[in-house]
Amino acid sequence: MTALPVDKGTRITLNFALRLPDGSEIDSTFGKAPASLELGDGNLPENFEALLVGMKPGERKTFEVPPEQAFGQHNPSNIQTFKRSDFGPDMVLERGAVISFADARQGELPGVVHHVEGDQVEVDFNHPLAGRTLTFDVEIVSVEPAQTAH
Repeated sequence: MTALPVDKGTRITLNFALRLPDGSEIDSTFGKAPASLELGDGNLPENFEALLVGMKPGERKTFEVPPEQAFGQHNPSNIQTFKRSDFGPDMVLERGAVISFADARQGELPGVVHHVEGDQVEVDFNHPLAGRTLTFDVEIVSVEPAQTAH
């Protein structure tokens, strides 16, 4: 029986590592339990999934993923200014603090305090990895047909 390649309608078990250009690791399953996902289930960004299509069990590849195919370019318009009074009096507002906001659909939208000066608080809503080229190291452990719910 030939090994099933990664494609739509497959469930994949894989090891992966995500690294910054300087080699620092953001996330990795190597040395831990591998991750398991169904292609298209939203666990992996679409552009990362596209890189896996056609890979077979036992295969390992390393990809350089530019910002446009990863988490987008850093967008200056995603930095917004608020008044200090918009936040609770006990809230610590210092550079790097992560604050959870509600988006237009009442979903959670994290923002990172970028700059605080006087009554002005700048919050960056860009993804923390926006503008970064990432190294995506992948090893396919197994590929099987996805279980479809009827």
